[in-house]
Amino acid sequence: MTGKKFKSVDEYHAQFDAASRKLLDEMRNTIKQAAPKATEDISYNMPAFSQENGVLVYYAGYKNHIGFYPTSSPIKVFKSELKKYKTSKGAIQFPTDEHIPKGLVKEIVKYRIKENAAYQLAKELKKK
Repeated sequence: MTGKKFKSVDEYHAQFDAASRKLLDEMRNTIKQAAPKATEDISYNMPAFSQENGVLVYYAGYKNHIGFYPTSSPIKVFKSELKKYKTSKGAIQFPTDEHIPKGLVKEIVKYRIKENAAYQLAKELKKK
């Protein structure tokens, strides 16, 4: 990745070679399918999807993997499904020599939608 500040997801994807761009498009479309009401933007200089209760997930392209950043709780919840991937507290690495695991990504995004909604509800109840 360059040190450039990106203004759009299309501009972000355009910096990559065709093979990486295909995987990034696959990730983008999979997230859109799981969160059709979400809006996409650039946050922390990488693609991000948000809904009314905040950011759901981020993703980014690297030389050997696509980074997927769903926050830390889904990594714990989906621990067994993520065994074959390198993970850290808030990140999952999907190797660039494999397809994006669409079903798993969709499950994680849907989990994040519910998690964000629950967080927002708890916040509103706390105010009362």
